[in-house]
Amino acid sequence: MIAAPQSPYVVDPADPRAPDAATWARLSEAERRRVVASLPAEVPWELSPPEGDEHRLAREQAIDALGRFLRTTGRKVYLSSEMGIFYPGEPRFSPDVFAVLDAEPHPRRSWVVQAEGRGLDFVLEVHVAGDLAKDLTGNVEKYARLGIGEYFVFDKTHTRIHGYRLPPAERGTAGTGRTYERLVPQMGRWSSSVLGIDLTIEDGQLRFMVGNAPLEWSDEVIQRLGGMLDHVLASKDAADRERQEMAARAEELESALEEEKRAREEAEARVAALEAELARRK
Repeated sequence: MIAAPQSPYVVDPADPRAPDAATWARLSEAERRRVVASLPAEVPWELSPPEGDEHRLAREQAIDALGRFLRTTGRKVYLSSEMGIFYPGEPRFSPDVFAVLDAEPHPRRSWVVQAEGRGLDFVLEVHVAGDLAKDLTGNVEKYARLGIGEYFVFDKTHTRIHGYRLPPAERGTAGTGRTYERLVPQMGRWSSSVLGIDLTIEDGQLRFMVGNAPLEWSDEVIQRLGGMLDHVLASKDAADRERQEMAARAEELESALEEEKRAREEAEARVAALEAELARRK
């Protein structure tokens, strides 16, 4: 009996990884699609442990503000959160927020570097609880080695931002011996050259700035638009009241003019009657 041919690469459910570069090169297009489809979309608890509402809200606000800003710039940027990331031969990981330049922003189950043709350009981690060394030591070494251009950590517990950047020549591809340059804040702001924004802390919250303008969160936009709508409605109500008052004054004026016309006609009639009476008596 002839044994069925073995697949050149099988994803290990206990440790799912994308194939290394050499194995990927040997795969056919159909085999590559099969491998990508077999990589799990779900993110296990140990890769993204729950840290409560403070962590969730900071992450959601970052995605919200950055997403609306990037859509207004017209730049083609893929922005997502807590998704399985698969670099060649590497254990998967799941950043709180990440961005990839020049990537189509359609929905994905996971990010497989070989299938997408590029790695991550920007990563933001939000720390509220747990092992801070993972973000400030382990990830700093790993993300630099993977060629991720910029890495920021918002340490909400200590109200700090940590920023790291690779030289442009070392970005985009993985390699050993790479180390991040630690970013020095200017006037309390950390600059992201990848996204063209600054990061800062305002009232204990992470904020993104473009020039002197903060990127608004959705609730702030809703509140601002609500205030504008209230102002428009108040102006409309005032204009309606003024029109009603003018209409009332116009009606009063028209009534007064009619009364004056009747009085004038009555006076003219009396004058005519008197003239006729005088003429008759002559």
